[in-house]
Amino acid sequence: ISGRTGPQRWHMIADPGAIRRILVEAVEDYPKSEATKSILRPAIGESLFVAEGAHWRWQRRAAAPAFSARNVDALTPIMTRAAEASAARLEAQVGRAANLLDEMTAATFDVISDVTFADGQGVDRTGVSAGLEAYVDRAARVSVLDVLGAPGWLPRPERAAAARALAETTKAADAAIERRRAAGPGRQADLLDLLLEAEDRDTGRRMTTAELRDNLMTFIVAGHETTALTLAWALYLCAFDEEVQAAARDEAQAVLGPRAATAADVGALPQTRRIIEETLRLYPAGGFLSRTAQVADRLGPAIIRPGDTVMIPVYGLHRHRRLWEAPDAFRPDRWLDRDRIDRFQYLPFGDGPRICIGARFAMQEAVVILATLLARFRFSAVRGRDPKPVMILTLRPEGGVWLEVARA
Repeated sequence: ISGRTGPQRWHMIADPGAIRRILVEAVEDYPKSEATKSILRPAIGESLFVAEGAHWRWQRRAAAPAFSARNVDALTPIMTRAAEASAARLEAQVGRAANLLDEMTAATFDVISDVTFADGQGVDRTGVSAGLEAYVDRAARVSVLDVLGAPGWLPRPERAAAARALAETTKAADAAIERRRAAGPGRQADLLDLLLEAEDRDTGRRMTTAELRDNLMTFIVAGHETTALTLAWALYLCAFDEEVQAAARDEAQAVLGPRAATAADVGALPQTRRIIEETLRLYPAGGFLSRTAQVADRLGPAIIRPGDTVMIPVYGLHRHRRLWEAPDAFRPDRWLDRDRIDRFQYLPFGDGPRICIGARFAMQEAVVILATLLARFRFSAVRGRDPKPVMILTLRPEGGVWLEVARA
């Protein structure tokens, strides 16, 4: 689908072959759209999510080892503790309806705050997260100026006010990083320690305080709400399919017994993982990707000109009737044979060289928390409280995710 909004030409692309070209074959010709970058730059600077070209490449090379399988496993005890704490809070909700979006947000905040600033000394972790969330809430609503293709230097009043409110958060994070740099690694290594030690293998370059802060802010923004949304949607879907929920519960109880899941358990929880993958198909936290064409191109029938906005509607792609059998149905078992699914029709973490650096971390966290909760509780729908999916920067359930909680 192609169209025009004011002076801005745009295209919606949902063909896997064309998506492969955008994300892999001609990735340098399709950088992230200026509208997306202008929304996020005040919060996360020129970090991995926003940077382009050489500045992106060196940061990616430096940060990638922090998200290796070994380091994700080393950070998983934080996820296990958060899962245990979440189960304890839900125990107090047994027999009542609970807003599982709020609960999953609390659980993933426990994880991201301990992963980024494990010692908690000298930094208000709650304040940092709240400041970022407030910024995204106020600034991520796309301005009419963005839609009309107005240049980034034109003022967006709401975004400017939100950015000013974020200044104290930025200052506090910088101070915490400087203290850690001076003190050296803590007794419990965290993401900040890993990034302080990270260096570009080609040049030996290390991140400055500003670069460290921008990337930590990115991981808080990208790794906190998105995983909470995925878990809340997963529990919502399970509440409407007792057979799927029961199978996952049986698996989790057999593997875990009375304890919370650990890194060693993740491989033995395939049903839980399939639920997460199917949830990411039906309710991807990042519901669209947006790029700005730099050169003339052709994507299927679409004639692309330099400056055109090219959008990949991930939510629509994941429910495309030509690509998926029963696209609106919750069927975790469709993931038993991944080879039948084209990699470019399923983009919960993007793809190509700019695929989400924290994808492994996010999947591990989601499996650990979901398996722990399904082993202990039974979730059922609350009549009249179905959440409405709303796209802002992420796909959020308006009104929360209210479910009845019972012991398993």
